[in-house]
Amino acid sequence: MPKIGMEPLRRQQLIQATIDVVAEVGLQGATINLISGKAGLSSGIISHYFGGKQGLIEASVRHLLDQLKDSLLSQVSHGNVSPTDRLMAIIDSNFSPFQRSDSATKTWLCFWAQAMHDNELRRLQNVNSRRLVSNLRFSLKALMEREKAEQIAQYSAALIDGFWLRSVLSESTAQKFDQASRFCKQYILDMIEQHGAANHV
Repeated sequence: MPKIGMEPLRRQQLIQATIDVVAEVGLQGATINLISGKAGLSSGIISHYFGGKQGLIEASVRHLLDQLKDSLLSQVSHGNVSPTDRLMAIIDSNFSPFQRSDSATKTWLCFWAQAMHDNELRRLQNVNSRRLVSNLRFSLKALMEREKAEQIAQYSAALIDGFWLRSVLSESTAQKFDQASRFCKQYILDMIEQHGAANHV
């Protein structure tokens, strides 16, 4: 009989092991045996908790998405956050230490590549993209016209994704991530200065 309360712990162990193994050997090389061995658990428990490797892969993507969401919430949940500060927090969450870690970056890249061939991973990636644009748009709408906020939200999301990818592929990753974050923030600040309602009254 499994101990009561062990399932959440074991599920998290397997998810973390999946992220680590995918980072080491890629998605195709991440076998059930490698993942369970990394977690120090039996391979059969993957089927028990996740229904198989595919279910575990999808749960791992959701974990990465949750980490991104939680990073933002931790910065803005205390209230009295201005729209501009919230926009800066969105960028910080996308370039957080976790999102720039070796295991997370390699795993994200593997998931993105596989999403072209996997409907559920594609759906999860679309959720991620829509959430980023929605978060940006929400704060920008408080600062400028709706149509302009929509446009800048789309551009900003593309910049964030593009600079994140370039940083991952850079040989000087830490420096590139810091630079990318600054560039994205400066773009948004420039757009607020140029199109903000306060400048057109």
